[in-house]
Amino acid sequence: MERAADTRSRVPRLGAWVEPGQGVRWRVWAPGHQKVEVVLQGRDGRPGASLPLTDEGGGFFSAALAGEGPGVRYMLRVDGKGPFPDPWSRSQPDGVHGPSEVVVPDFTWTDAGWTGPDPEAQVLYEVHVGTATPEGTFEALIPRLRSLQELGVTTLELMPLASFPGARNWGYDGVDLFAPLAAYGGPEGLRRLVDAAHAQGLAVLIDAVYNHFGPDGNYLRCYSPFYFTGRHHTPWGEAVNYDGEGSEVVRELVLSNVEMWIRDYHADGLRLDAAHAILDDGSSHLLGELAERARASAPGRRVLLIAEDERNDTRLVRPRARGGHGLDGVWADDFHHQMRRAFAGDNEGYYRDYTGSTEDLARTLRQGWFYEGQVSQVFGRARGTPAGDVEPWRLVHCIQNHDQVGNRAHGERLGADVSPAAFRAMSTLLLLSPYTPLLFMGQEWNASTPFLYFTDHHAELGRLVTEGRRKEFAGFKRFAGDTVPDPQAVETFTRSKLDWNEAGRPEHAGVLALYRELLHLRATEPSLRERRRGTHDARPSGPNGLILERRGPGGSLLVLVNVRGTLEHRLPSHAGLVLWTEAPRFGGTSVEAPLRSGVVRLEGPSAVVIRLTD
Repeated sequence: MERAADTRSRVPRLGAWVEPGQGVRWRVWAPGHQKVEVVLQGRDGRPGASLPLTDEGGGFFSAALAGEGPGVRYMLRVDGKGPFPDPWSRSQPDGVHGPSEVVVPDFTWTDAGWTGPDPEAQVLYEVHVGTATPEGTFEALIPRLRSLQELGVTTLELMPLASFPGARNWGYDGVDLFAPLAAYGGPEGLRRLVDAAHAQGLAVLIDAVYNHFGPDGNYLRCYSPFYFTGRHHTPWGEAVNYDGEGSEVVRELVLSNVEMWIRDYHADGLRLDAAHAILDDGSSHLLGELAERARASAPGRRVLLIAEDERNDTRLVRPRARGGHGLDGVWADDFHHQMRRAFAGDNEGYYRDYTGSTEDLARTLRQGWFYEGQVSQVFGRARGTPAGDVEPWRLVHCIQNHDQVGNRAHGERLGADVSPAAFRAMSTLLLLSPYTPLLFMGQEWNASTPFLYFTDHHAELGRLVTEGRRKEFAGFKRFAGDTVPDPQAVETFTRSKLDWNEAGRPEHAGVLALYRELLHLRATEPSLRERRRGTHDARPSGPNGLILERRGPGGSLLVLVNVRGTLEHRLPSHAGLVLWTEAPRFGGTSVEAPLRSGVVRLEGPSAVVIRLTD
């Protein structure tokens, strides 16, 4: 199927907007229907006057209302059915089932000098807006920005913001892509947060979900069956139609959404959720077009697109001219899985594909990901491509994220399953490798608050979600009965709220000090600033130890990590101690120095950083 790479000229503007001097204009795509009307909502919330739209042909209907502007609330009636919210709505102040609102991007920005993030020096910080503060709003995050910048974070990665049902959700059940959630502060609140972040030198990425829509509040089928296709299937059912009949408009839905986040909200890019489930057999894959549209939306500014993708496929970050999709980065979860296997002993589910041996962990660090074409017993087929020509900064590593915490039955963080010493050692390896590190909010002080799976669906769907969640863990003895928290319960959400006061308590303050020092080293140490292939190596040191070497101008840094037992390693005479995770200032209890007479000796999980000068 041949299709132009740029669909903007073929698809007229959709949704509702203000035309200066003309009023509000609407355009709706409803192919196969005969009559579309705008139903204006009165101040009392009741339906008011109706405005018929004119059939423009091709399934498009349009009309204008003179003398009106921002703040107009409306719904749409299709062939007498409804009224329904507008799926291209820019604001849903009363939720996904309520009226849509006309808004304009008239915010007074103060970030004219902002040029975007440095992709080679990023430290990502994943945030769920609803649980990051007691208030759960964009505005409430602003006072936290300075401390994150001082910590060494460069980029906020906000979990999905598109309107979803209810007031509490991870955001992956979004249905109104263009409407920032009202419960978080809506369009105005998001603009304030991004502007404040840029003032602190922080970039902002938005997690965007283009592989499926949520089931609750999804009115797309009321307008057209072409939004979905039975030609492809995803874990969430029928796929979004990106390559069949009517797909030009569906593609423009997400392409213009990318444009909106970057142009109207000054976002610095997107994290693309489950990119492997964005299914497109057309001649020009949607992922590549997303990258092109994103960069065209911010002239003079650096914009980044990072994919979550399980395939370990270098095509994602290969330039389009070389047959790739031209994205800037991709999550490389093999590192997380090897680390959990090694330090926490996880061995079920996808962890069956990993040994956690120091040899395999070293290989993962050398390559960037572990699977480069070997057969995966979990997938039942070969997985991955060699990543030797991919710059390390393009691969995102973590030791926890929203999925790896929240998809556990009780939402327990890494610190609940490994010792404080192991947590410090794992953190050191993460932050001193050449790959882009991602932290999950609160990780920098080893937060103890859980991050549970929570929803706010209508009663019937909520019941099914609760039953499904408990059935999912029924085969695990430790979760027998109804011990799995109810996703629909308000308490499940409130328990997931981050407690920032923890950071100052003795058992957490040392971890925070370690993160500050590690991130300062990462940003200033010449050998750690080198993030090209050929400037690092990793090798096992016996069955329980690992050595990561970083090379740069003037010398090298060695990161020695012990998983368990005792590690002894002899060093050259010009070795000097830089950092030791078990030092008392980081919360450790050891008093004996780990480097004596040219020999490093580590007992139990721990890490040491050594400088070798030329």
